Amino acid sequence: MNVNGINVTVTGFNDMTEKEIIGYIEMLQNENQEELAQLTISPADDGEINLDYELQPAKFERIRRITGYLVGTIDRWNNAKRAEEHDRVKHGLN
Repeated sequence: MNVNGINVTVTGFNDMTEKEIIGYIEMLQNENQEELAQLTISPADDGEINLDYELQPAKFERIRRITGYLVGTIDRWNNAKRAEEHDRVKHGLN
């Protein structure tokens, strides 16, 4: 089933409500400070609940090495450094 855009699988519980599932989703997202991609809820051997989950892939910015600096953006560079970057030979991925 899909709950709040997350693929959720519940096994071993016939009476679990959507409200309970949303509670588990919120708890895991708060613990990890990340969005979930999928969640599997199942009973554990000791009477507890197993929560197996995967997080959304991490988003990242492009990082380039330009004249000795690792940068994501060049918006804080002065005009000389921007001109140096502009004049560089850019190679393709072929």
